[in-house]
Amino acid sequence: MSETKNKGNMARWPQELLQWYDVNKRDLPWRQTKDPYCIWVSEIMSQQTRIEAMKPYYENWMAQFPTKEALAAADEDTVVKAWQGLGYYSRARNLRLGVQEVMSKYGGEIPQTRKEVESLKGVGAYTAGAILSVAFNQREAAIDGNVLRVYARLYAVQEDIMRTAGKKAIAALVEETLPYNRPGDFNQALMDFGSSVCIPKVPRCESCLLRRWCKADALGIATELPIRIVKKAVPIISVVTGLIQNERGEYLLHRRPSKGLLHSMWEFPNVEVPREALVQDKKSLPLIGVEPLATYWRNAGAKIQWQDSSITTLRHVFSHRCWDMEVYRGIWPDFVDEKIDRIEETQWRWVLPSEFTDLPWAGPHGKLTVYCKS
Repeated sequence: MSETKNKGNMARWPQELLQWYDVNKRDLPWRQTKDPYCIWVSEIMSQQTRIEAMKPYYENWMAQFPTKEALAAADEDTVVKAWQGLGYYSRARNLRLGVQEVMSKYGGEIPQTRKEVESLKGVGAYTAGAILSVAFNQREAAIDGNVLRVYARLYAVQEDIMRTAGKKAIAALVEETLPYNRPGDFNQALMDFGSSVCIPKVPRCESCLLRRWCKADALGIATELPIRIVKKAVPIISVVTGLIQNERGEYLLHRRPSKGLLHSMWEFPNVEVPREALVQDKKSLPLIGVEPLATYWRNAGAKIQWQDSSITTLRHVFSHRCWDMEVYRGIWPDFVDEKIDRIEETQWRWVLPSEFTDLPWAGPHGKLTVYCKS
């Protein structure tokens, strides 16, 4: 077969995929509208989160902030609380800031050019392409991990898809094959196809409607693609954490700094202890014990009575570090300490368990509330 004829055959697969999408597309709440705000929210939420897992979060969000005007008017703590459980809280903060920018700079109308959309806080190339193609039916690519994987296999791209050369090669292929009719549906079809058929590790080639066009399958290398950098192991930090309760039944909470990891979110008092270890398997490290936490509070002048044995342990892996959390219970018999009273007004609070649901929790700290007694 000549190269020209083969190229013509390859060009037919996008329409085949659209026909597949018409029959197999997922019933998702944000697909029932062309409102760019709703599509914007769904795209930010779906990053790093499975679609089925994020659906209830989306529905709850839209109940609280049904319009961009409602989100723009909300305070940051309320927005972060609504995002609780999705992680990557900077996305919620940026979404609010981006919507506020739409209100102040664009008169409340989401812009319709890629340059302007990408200029909004927290909006990258993928999200901009999704908004423009789905909401406004513009021929704009939306390239995420699903798209990189599907194209790497269809065209046997053997460049590392996490490096510039690999991304550019696939971007050129997407631009060449993106149909002029229904570009938004095509982008969504690629997402559904990548999550149900052309899945990671072991693609379902036997049921793939695009198999006859797939160069990786023809070469017998479908399971080897896409090529991507192996993620490095991250350092482990033991986080010795205290559930410190006073005589009124309140627990001492700390608000993290306004910048950095999980910024401005609430946590139980803790001390970080770096370990000479990396996350390479699921084995737990030996416990550090309560002493680092006890020493910190002794130096602060607080007379806390600690239990020697931990209540629970919890491992939480971020993109660049891992927390091995050890949790100990402490009783604060004397709550009139001047040093603590002085900092309580800004960074510290005594909070009853009944009020925990009103707070934006710092990552895994929210899971520890189940161990707090009223």
